[in-house]
Amino acid sequence: MDQATRWCRATRVFAATMLAGGVTSTAAAQDGTTGEWRAHGGDSGYTRYAPLDQINADTVNDLEIVWRRPAVDRSLHDRWPDLRYSNQLRSTPVMVDGVLYGSNGLGIVEAFDSATGETRWVQDLPFLTDDETPRGAANRGVGFWEDDDGGGRRILSVRPPYLLATDVETGRLVSDFGDGGKVDLRVYADTTELIPYSYTSPPLVVRDVVVVGQAMEDHPLTMEQRPGYVRAYNVRTGALQWTWNPIPGEGEPGVETWLDDSWQYSGMANVWTMMSADEELGLIYLPTGAPSNDMYGGHRPGNNLYANSLVCVRADTGEMVWHFQMVHHDLWDYDNNVAPILMDITVDGREIKAVVQLTKQAMAYTFDRVTGEPVWPIVERPVPTSETPGEWISPTQPFPTKPAPFDVHGMSTDTLIDFTPELREEGVEIAAPYMLGQIFTPPSIRGDGDGDPKGTLQLPGSVGGAEWGGAGFDPETGMLYVPSVTGTFVADLTPGNPDRMNVRYTRGNRAFPAGPRGLPLLKPPYGRITAIDMNTGEHVWMVANGDGPRNHPDIAHLNLPPLGQPGRAMTLLTKSLLFVSEGDPIMVRTPPGAGPEAGKGFRAFDKVTGEVVWETAFRAGNVGSPITYLRDGKQYIVLPIGSLEFPGEWIALALP
Repeated sequence: MDQATRWCRATRVFAATMLAGGVTSTAAAQDGTTGEWRAHGGDSGYTRYAPLDQINADTVNDLEIVWRRPAVDRSLHDRWPDLRYSNQLRSTPVMVDGVLYGSNGLGIVEAFDSATGETRWVQDLPFLTDDETPRGAANRGVGFWEDDDGGGRRILSVRPPYLLATDVETGRLVSDFGDGGKVDLRVYADTTELIPYSYTSPPLVVRDVVVVGQAMEDHPLTMEQRPGYVRAYNVRTGALQWTWNPIPGEGEPGVETWLDDSWQYSGMANVWTMMSADEELGLIYLPTGAPSNDMYGGHRPGNNLYANSLVCVRADTGEMVWHFQMVHHDLWDYDNNVAPILMDITVDGREIKAVVQLTKQAMAYTFDRVTGEPVWPIVERPVPTSETPGEWISPTQPFPTKPAPFDVHGMSTDTLIDFTPELREEGVEIAAPYMLGQIFTPPSIRGDGDGDPKGTLQLPGSVGGAEWGGAGFDPETGMLYVPSVTGTFVADLTPGNPDRMNVRYTRGNRAFPAGPRGLPLLKPPYGRITAIDMNTGEHVWMVANGDGPRNHPDIAHLNLPPLGQPGRAMTLLTKSLLFVSEGDPIMVRTPPGAGPEAGKGFRAFDKVTGEVVWETAFRAGNVGSPITYLRDGKQYIVLPIGSLEFPGEWIALALP
């Protein structure tokens, strides 16, 4: 079945998307936020935009830190003196009526004053006792809901294994939601066993449902895994409303893409990152991940729908409306890792309600979000074949004709470091044992001997292209600002050991290759920002994000411009400025080589030119998305920071 046939399914009974009842959720789909920040992405369309301009090019240099708040409230340390938790405070708070709500370093929700950072309440979880010190980690965020008349407000959060509903005034669990305020997410309809559950992204609140995906561990030693179910619960009662399975069953559309009945035992294709929604239409957009396992697929022949896809479902029923698969038969760990971005654009005089899925492979797939029709043609192009015995590989992959890729595609000697002839020669020598090739060159077998091949250098790597921090979209201008990582990694396979695994091959070390003298192996920029006009599909400008290793002793004498930091950058967009962080290396699998101070920077760029108009550096790097809001006429920027050396904290910036 071709891609056009897939999106054409979307036309069936479109009128049913106009669901009965009022919109009861947080914000418009893609209009940004005007004074508060009620959803993780600013709005349910993940624009990360606020049309605020008190902080602008003329005033931004006066920004100062006006308060800081630790990752865990002091009262919890007093209650449990032995508390331990990660420094990676990746929690983006929401702001409603002057109060910030965020998941702390233990995954417990805290409410604090948006002007001072002072505690309002700490979530009361009766199932935590004084006798046992709790463990946990910060989630990326929480959801907010209120009913039509502004009453019944609650915070929805996940602290595995529970989905929790908390009263915004008191911090106590809502007693008539689920079992005393909680729903056990280990309970599934297809088994009587309790299945371990984890999820780090915020629940999505759409009308009267709250939707959760799940984080899953790939099983590189086995071909079997559970599907990555997406589940929706009634936001008032906690009752399960629907379940969507990304692995089709017998007789269902898409099952024909799992050859040899491999749908029966294959799993994952889970939504582990953020989801988005059009609340007016009652549609949810699910970015799915790779199937199991993610680098060898000989046991799951076929294109493997609905893995690596953007899937549109109805909020009230979970019924699939349309879908598009970005990667057929994934062998590259190319999960859809970014929340789909909703935008209204005008293309060739035609107004389009669009959705854009950014990807690790540095492509922006753009669709009519109602029908699933591509805004610009997406073409199937031939890609390299696999030499791994028993592997099945798709002969083609889908490439958008617009916009152009926003980062480098494919490895060759031309992509290797070349600051000096000596560094170039060393880079070529380092790359010699690896397979190089165009994008979608598959993983290859790593030999044991000194002269044997070491695998494939994949570019973009599994940490490459767009990252989960997403991008910023300006609904007033139609401009999309995309941070990305230029980094390779080793896609290597080793033979499976039949005594302890049932796959013929499994993933190897997946190492980041060290470049010459501690520098990156590739040409810069290693982290970049690309501005794309979504009304035309054209790139407008591209700049490096951060200094990178420009002060390395082997190249400092060259007086190079900024080379870019290959970290998971976070984005905030305002009326006139684009704020972008570098992303602290504490975040998992950050490519190396950018220097000892990498990741700490935070900058404001001119949206029109890409020029840096202000920059600062914190003692730790930004590890979650920044937000902005107004409180008593004053604009604030709040962001979470943390590093290997410094514990996590929230900090607030404002003008004097």
